[in-house]
This record gives sequence, C-alpha cells and structure tokens, in this order.
Amino acid sequence: MKVTPTNIPDVLIIEPKVFGDSRGFFFESFNQQAFNEATGKNCQFVQDNHSRSAKGVLRGLHYQIQQPQGKLVRVTSGAVFDVAVDIRKSSPTFSQWVGVELNAENHCQLWVPAGFAHGFVVLSETADFLYKTTDYYAPEFERCIAWNDPAIGINWPVDETPQLSGKDQQGTLLKDAEVFS
Repeated sequence: MKVTPTNIPDVLIIEPKVFGDSRGFFFESFNQQAFNEATGKNCQFVQDNHSRSAKGVLRGLHYQIQQPQGKLVRVTSGAVFDVAVDIRKSSPTFSQWVGVELNAENHCQLWVPAGFAHGFVVLSETADFLYKTTDYYAPEFERCIAWNDPAIGINWPVDETPQLSGKDQQGTLLKDAEVFS
C-alpha cells in the first residue's frame, strides 16, 4: 500500500495495490499488520460500519468527545468528498481541514485519527461508505460541528444546500463545541 500524508500530517491517504485485468480487479482492503507498518500506527479496529446515501446528502461533522474514534474510511460504490477537521486545541493545525475525493474507482482510503471531526458529502447518485473504527459507537458522547461553520471554511463541492439529518442541522459552531485538549 502507498501512504500519503495530507496537509495535516496525521490524516493519511491510503492507496492499496490493485491487481486488475479484463476480468475485474482484486485488492486487499485491509491488513492489520500492513496498515500498522505502513502508517506507523498501532491501532486496533473494533467496529465496521456501512452507510448508503443519496446524492447531496452530507453527514457530519461528527466525533465522540469520550471514547474518541479513529476511522479508516472508504467508498465501495459511488463517490464522496470526505473531510477531516482537526479539533485538538493544542495542535498546530487546530481548526484546519483536509478533504479528498474517495470513490469506487480510485479505491483510496482516508485515515482520520481520534481528535478529528469527520464528515462527507455524496457526489454520485448514491454512495456506499464503509469505515472501521478504533472504539465503539457511544451516542451519549457523540457531538456534531456545523458543516458550514465559517471559522473552519470547508470548501464543499456542492451547488446547493446539502441534505442534512435533524441531528446534523443542529451542529454547533467550533467556537462553542467541546473539543479535545
């Protein structure tokens, strides 16, 4: 696998080796030993999640203030613009974001460490989004930062207001959010 740091070095783009021919393709989507060696991380994933969303749906910006989750995310069908926002107050990249297109053709994955808010918007008609987490979902600790917080200034590739869940419509501004020290 190829690992590329983003503008926030803790957030990594992971490109698996894809073997393809006229019959299709094969790639190893996850190997714990290879992940740890390539990234320098020693993570253990405890939960896999799968969501399907329609074009224009935006999910996020989510995080857990306790039981924080590192996430290894990918798309198996369709395309999304995936975003990670550093919400570690002591970090030199606090409040900065990185975004990358993940799609079924590029097979790329994004490593979003604990201490980051995460979200994505669907660019295709539908998208299947899969992610592994380093801790279990704990709804009592889940928080949401507003997707359009001007202090963060994410340049979402959308022409109109995205479709949001009720929970995501209630996202707080970063200045008012609980963040990591």
